[in-house]
Amino acid sequence: MSKVLVIDTEKRPLNPIHPAQARQLLRNKKAAIFCKFPFTIFLKESKPDAVVEPLRIKIDPGSRTTGIAIVNDMSGEVVWAAELKHRGFAIRESLTSRRQLRRTRRNRKTRYRQPPKHEWFRKGNKQPSPKQRREGWLAPSLMSRVHNIETWVKRLCKFAPIAAISQELVKFDTQLMQNPEIKGKEYQQGTLAGYETREYLLEKWGRQCAYCGDKDIPLQIEHIHPRAKGGSNRISNLTLSCESCNVKKGTKDIKDFLKKKPVMLKKIEDQAKKPLVDTAAVNSTRFKLKETLKAIGLPVETGSGGLTKFNRTNQNLEKTHWIDAACVGSSTPILVIKGVKPLLIKATGHGTRQLCRTDKHGFPIRHCARNKVHFGFQTGDIVKAVVTTGKKLGIYTGRIATRASGSFNISTKNGLVEGISHRFCKIIHRKDGYGYVC
Repeated sequence: MSKVLVIDTEKRPLNPIHPAQARQLLRNKKAAIFCKFPFTIFLKESKPDAVVEPLRIKIDPGSRTTGIAIVNDMSGEVVWAAELKHRGFAIRESLTSRRQLRRTRRNRKTRYRQPPKHEWFRKGNKQPSPKQRREGWLAPSLMSRVHNIETWVKRLCKFAPIAAISQELVKFDTQLMQNPEIKGKEYQQGTLAGYETREYLLEKWGRQCAYCGDKDIPLQIEHIHPRAKGGSNRISNLTLSCESCNVKKGTKDIKDFLKKKPVMLKKIEDQAKKPLVDTAAVNSTRFKLKETLKAIGLPVETGSGGLTKFNRTNQNLEKTHWIDAACVGSSTPILVIKGVKPLLIKATGHGTRQLCRTDKHGFPIRHCARNKVHFGFQTGDIVKAVVTTGKKLGIYTGRIATRASGSFNISTKNGLVEGISHRFCKIIHRKDGYGYVC
């Protein structure tokens, strides 16, 4: 099982312990819960002479989900694991929406005010020049991924004796995938080397045959527009198929091969045109992430995606984000992963500063107070409410929405519970911009 992180009274990280040992310490009141996510206890006595084993935190960065694992290099045991879901695409959509709204306001002509004269607007209300971007600048949607990983690495370094970091640095070479004939000076100007087109296609097409949907079978790289009729080797013209479908299609054009299946034809054409957004996001942030991790002060080991897959397949491990993270780098030992249950983390952000809520048509429907803290609670905190009186007797655990009146709403697994007094609530975990599933 995933072990429990431990610190002493001086907040020094100690060796993680088995959950049963942690329960015994809590039962005997020799320890108390320090943090719920990640679950950490602190001992009620100092242990300055305690011998700790150095651990390594391993990271498999992804566009949507990043795998994180803490591994003991000596024993190969995976001590703790998590899968961190990013919100980069949500940030991108929010920025796009904000840009559109601002443009409509600038260009809006209403009967309540005279539209600005074009000459005055050009001379007296001139738009400022674009701000010079500093070297290494990344878009907010990309930097959010780096910040999320940095936050969790620093947090884990406080609770576990981390001595080194491993990061998967390269995965796919988008230039070589777009132009397989790239070489010489042209290729030296590229960003990566040593990718595998097959591995990219496996991820893009869901590791199944594009024509029949069969999984867990040998798959072949197939040209959507056949080479015999002028089809290229570009990544947008490649897909995966089983041997039988590949033989049936032969040199037929895909429109002739799937003329009786228009829905499947449209799906494959749309999937083939799908841009390399996820790959580009990972490639854009990989060196920035490396610099950020080095700034923490620990040695950083890097490895390729091919090495990660080699380590995983050699040990016959299934493909998940956290197992991929445990297999990153040449330092990977024979892993012991029995019973490990990863913590599922989702970046949710810290809410919005909008003081006026609107309906779907944009009309205001309610006002939000500027003060967010009521009776020591804030919207988004995870609490445990033990209701002993009234119509809502019971125990409720979940995130709260606070009100100035002291009557809170709690979002539990079974639904929303309204009208719970703050007197019955006890903090389990403060709002930190992340959601958790154990």
